[in-house]
Amino acid sequence: MQATIEVTGLRKRFGPTLALDGMSFTVQPGQVTGFVGPNGAGKSTTMRVVLGLDAPDEGTALVGGTPYQSLRRPFTHLGALLDAGALQPGRSARNHLLWLAQSQGLPARRVDEVLGQVGLTSVARRRAAGFSLGMRQRLGIAGALLGQPRMLMFDEPFNGMDPEGIVWMRGFLRSLASEGRAVLVSSHLMSELQDTADHLVVVGRGKVVADTSMAELLAAASGDRVVLRTTARPAAMTVLAQAGAAVTVTDDDALMISGLAAERVVGLLSAAAVPFSEVSAHRASLEQAYLELTSESVEFRGERAGAGQAAATKEAAR
Repeated sequence: MQATIEVTGLRKRFGPTLALDGMSFTVQPGQVTGFVGPNGAGKSTTMRVVLGLDAPDEGTALVGGTPYQSLRRPFTHLGALLDAGALQPGRSARNHLLWLAQSQGLPARRVDEVLGQVGLTSVARRRAAGFSLGMRQRLGIAGALLGQPRMLMFDEPFNGMDPEGIVWMRGFLRSLASEGRAVLVSSHLMSELQDTADHLVVVGRGKVVADTSMAELLAAASGDRVVLRTTARPAAMTVLAQAGAAVTVTDDDALMISGLAAERVVGLLSAAAVPFSEVSAHRASLEQAYLELTSESVEFRGERAGAGQAAATKEAAR
């Protein structure tokens, strides 16, 4: 069985709401695939369809070429964490995992092994009711690992993690992929995915907006723009605009330049005796690239800070 999660043409409607509108992508083995999009974009619904918790109106979701519901001992194929709170609070961490292991015919020794993998050995006999969200995330991940699956799917695994936990999670996800597993991670924390994911599936309004490698996405978002830092901003803007560049102010001493290579910018400023401290290729962050891709797919958008007050002031002045 090939270690891939394949989603093809998924459509799903909940009453008047179209949750999935032709969702299609493949999670390949040996890499972490980030699954990102605004609230209501269809990420959680897609994951639920993959696990057979929701039935699609159209399309298919296959785990290693087979529907999840048809898998014998599914935990040995796909491990998943969708909700860290989905556990019996009266059970200890170890007993929770023992119950899961027994339901899949897995040996009890796997419980102690996965507790060690996620760093919960010292609290194995504590009741889950006393666990923080970060500890519950670790317990949920331990459950996903029980069957030593070749495919893994995590929904917001960074939630509730302290700084040490976030660093651990990044390394842990990468290590799983390095073992040849297919790893799908949904998260709103772009900075964490930028340091973790090899590939990205960006979704909006129930369909895929971008399906590309992290490197390609960031390169496209960065474009051919150049960052310039100078204490002589007006002079620099004049020189560069005369050379045909599009110049945008981004900070007190920073300019974003389009239409000229960095070497050309240096030459023009030097010839005009305009001082500068930095000329470098612009490198977009994942957050910037994501916001550009999903700007038309945001369902709920708040006012800018101060916008409401400004509107009220303007209305009162009429």
